[in-house]
Amino acid sequence: MKTIVLTPAAARDLDNLPAEPRRQVSEGLIDYAVNGNGDVKRLSGRDGYRLRIGRYRVIFAEDRTTILAIYIGKRETTTYRRN
Repeated sequence: MKTIVLTPAAARDLDNLPAEPRRQVSEGLIDYAVNGNGDVKRLSGRDGYRLRIGRYRVIFAEDRTTILAIYIGKRETTTYRRN
């Protein structure tokens, strides 16, 4: 199991989501941290990964013990250009 750490910006992003997507994103992050399950791909052209949870994306970095969530938002927005 890995520890999940949210940057202040990612914590604000998560807080601003509607209740149901917030629950789904939280459960998706926990599932990935505990079991390694999830639609994860390495980002091209930069460091980091993305976790796809429905219409939402979590941009994160990870090492052996920690997942650092950098951005959480809808794919339709500027997800990949913003961060």
